[in-house]
Amino acid sequence: MFEHCVVAGGTGEVGRMFAGRLADSGAQVLCLDPAASAPAALADDIRAPGPEAARAIAAADLVLLAVPEPVALDAIGPVTRLMRTDALFADTLSVKGGIAERLHALAPGIQAVGLNPMFAPSLPLPGRPVAAATVTDGPAVRAFLALIAGWGARVVEMSAQEHDALTAAQQAATHAAVLAFGLALGELGADIGALRATAPPPHRTLLQLLARISSGTPEVYWDVQSGNPHAQAARRAVGHGLERLGRAVASGDPSAFETLFEELRATLGERHRTELADACAELFAQLR
Repeated sequence: MFEHCVVAGGTGEVGRMFAGRLADSGAQVLCLDPAASAPAALADDIRAPGPEAARAIAAADLVLLAVPEPVALDAIGPVTRLMRTDALFADTLSVKGGIAERLHALAPGIQAVGLNPMFAPSLPLPGRPVAAATVTDGPAVRAFLALIAGWGARVVEMSAQEHDALTAAQQAATHAAVLAFGLALGELGADIGALRATAPPPHRTLLQLLARISSGTPEVYWDVQSGNPHAQAARRAVGHGLERLGRAVASGDPSAFETLFEELRATLGERHRTELADACAELFAQLR
């Protein structure tokens, strides 16, 4: 069904991943990027497609935007006016509410789905989750999600609103906690070499997470923290957790600390806590 595809931002990491998978599935893929220099890419701006890009969009079965949110929002009007009514519009933004609203307003007749690979593109895709927030359903949406599942991904469907609330906890709160941990090490004047030499598994895991995140592109993490409408509440909740922990210790009453553990166990639930604790034990066993 997807014989001709256009991937805007196809020279970026996420765009390359989708473009490569589509090409491996037999599609002819044109990558658009203003800074493109690769032979299979066209140097053009998806917000104002030139003649060659416009012809490709008009003929495409799928137009996928792997670009920053401001670019994607500005591109919706120009792109969807060129698309066939049976074609699919897809995006890979980390926040879905804004683009869903814009698509409903400007292109209610175009099938559209928002995708969010919940992993770095450098990791293998099989077995990993891809969140899918359908904006306007139809045969092309169903076919594309089936194709992604055929690549080995675990497609998890949800609304745009559910996606943004979920990723605030999964990404905004998680990244904030790890980054704050790193800032605390700096404030404490910690010797990283000494920490690594004696680090127990939980600390070593946090150090590795800190190293991975801080080695990444700041723009990616900025988008998560600034673009998600629930991110501020997520960061605030992380701060509240530290405050509550501090108060429990300052009280000098061990039962106050035990109460926090009871609350945490109830939050996880027995089944999830047991399964996740077992998975953590396996992870720690592999650490060196």
